Amino acid sequence: MAALELAHPGTGLWSVRNSPADRVPSHGTTLFATAQAIDLVPVGPDGRTAPFGLRSLLRPEPAHRFPGFGRTVLAPVAGVVVAAHGSSPDHPAHRGLPSVGYALTQRRRAAGGWEALAGNHVILRTTGGEFVALCHLRHGSLRVRSGERVQVGQELGECGNSGNSMEPHVHLQAMTSADASSAEPVPVVLPSGLPRNGSVIDAG
Repeated sequence: MAALELAHPGTGLWSVRNSPADRVPSHGTTLFATAQAIDLVPVGPDGRTAPFGLRSLLRPEPAHRFPGFGRTVLAPVAGVVVAAHGSSPDHPAHRGLPSVGYALTQRRRAAGGWEALAGNHVILRTTGGEFVALCHLRHGSLRVRSGERVQVGQELGECGNSGNSMEPHVHLQAMTSADASSAEPVPVVLPSGLPRNGSVIDAG
């Protein structure tokens, strides 16, 4: 299957995590059409997220401490909004030891289905019939609604820490249906190609 060409879903610097350039399935599972998904973590000018200190090691941190929390998320493709959910709460970020405990609760979130994992999200149907999902958006930040037609670069919402997210980031995936529980994954490529884990994208 040919890769779907996408624009960057935001501006500024983004660190790449869970890239299908490094392994497929990129998120360690084929559930919910995530095998070709990629995570983009907003970072500051130094290429890092929030500073990592003793608090980071021992306890959850407020999401607003992270430079990407609230960064504008843009439509990476033109299309029609087929789903727009923005009422899930943002939760604290989990790094260091708290990340272990958070990981142990992932099975419970998965049992809650797509919405529990995606948190606040927007799904776009492209003119080619693919469906592009952007997940973990900030509570109350959505600027589009179902049925609305959007253009590349249009504001969709803001980066948050809702759903199955350990720190503020955007989970980006394409699939063959708006129903992630039955869809097949579609590979994607960004303007810079398909970046590898640990690389930093400068989206301008």
